[in-house]
Amino acid sequence: MNSSTPLLQLQDITCAYEGNVVVEHLTLAIHEGDVCCLLGPSGCGKTTVLRAIAGFHRVSDGDIVLQQRCISSAQQSTPPEQRNIGMVFQDYALFPHLTVCDNVTFGLSHLSAQQKEQVCEEMLALVKLDHMGKRFPHELSGGQQQRVALARALAPNPSVLLMDEPFSSLDVDLRRSLAIEVREILKSRNITAIMVTHDQEEAFAFADKIAVMNEGKIQQWASPFDLYHEPSTRFVANFIGQGAFLPGHVIDSTTVATEIGMISGNRCYDWLPDSPVEVLLRPDDVIHNESSVKTGEVVSRVFAGTSTLYTLKLPTGSEVVSAFPSHHDYQVGDRVGIDIEADHLIAFRATEQ
Repeated sequence: MNSSTPLLQLQDITCAYEGNVVVEHLTLAIHEGDVCCLLGPSGCGKTTVLRAIAGFHRVSDGDIVLQQRCISSAQQSTPPEQRNIGMVFQDYALFPHLTVCDNVTFGLSHLSAQQKEQVCEEMLALVKLDHMGKRFPHELSGGQQQRVALARALAPNPSVLLMDEPFSSLDVDLRRSLAIEVREILKSRNITAIMVTHDQEEAFAFADKIAVMNEGKIQQWASPFDLYHEPSTRFVANFIGQGAFLPGHVIDSTTVATEIGMISGNRCYDWLPDSPVEVLLRPDDVIHNESSVKTGEVVSRVFAGTSTLYTLKLPTGSEVVSAFPSHHDYQVGDRVGIDIEADHLIAFRATEQ
């Protein structure tokens, strides 16, 4: 396949449940080896998209094309078992009465016993569960069970791997570390994967590119870096990361005046001078400076080990959020000096939502 040709294309698809549209005119192109994520709040349609790709939900309009072959449209749908797509479910879906090895090779009935054993050994080595093939699921931790589910999904060598909230039942620290580990496994074998999650930190740890969804539509399809620093809509700016909006007005195409000074950045806007806008300041845009004449009053603080996240009230009553190195230990009510270092100017019209 030409490397410029997407492996998987969603072409203007619409999905509905009992007449209620939940995904509307969604288009997405994913290339071989991409590790991607559908990210958004509950009810945004991300799991429906995954189910449509897998063949568990029929599209009411548009086409899903895999390896240049249409596998789903309003007129026809290739059965899930004929799509060569792997699936990792939220609840692992392991067979409790089967050993780990039998779970991994369950869908490989066309192989001999010796071939199954070889595949099992390869898959368990890949997910770092060597020598656990004879154990049963109940003898494994949650993280180990999820690795078995991953090994089973990869065993048939699928064209695409789909993962539906795969780490949601694990504790926070394990979710992050397993997301990184699974990403490394997929990258090592050039496996194309799409994960659904509502957890942006998990998405950032896992994905090359992320589709942020809301109300059945993709708001932005970009790298984690660009979603954080270059959000294209107010929804993405609010949903991704932390921060606060300050009122301001346009000076020129790259500069906005706010109550704490001029903010310039790398973006150009075609708004008229003096247009009212709101500027998003991330915690890393608000820098601690004890000698600054600009100050904020600490109204809340969250200690996070290497840094402390402070919410600071400005003289006008507006608030910003800043992450200071944790060796500073300001208390609620303290007034601290700040400067603004915002290389990325993120602004929206004052009336824009």
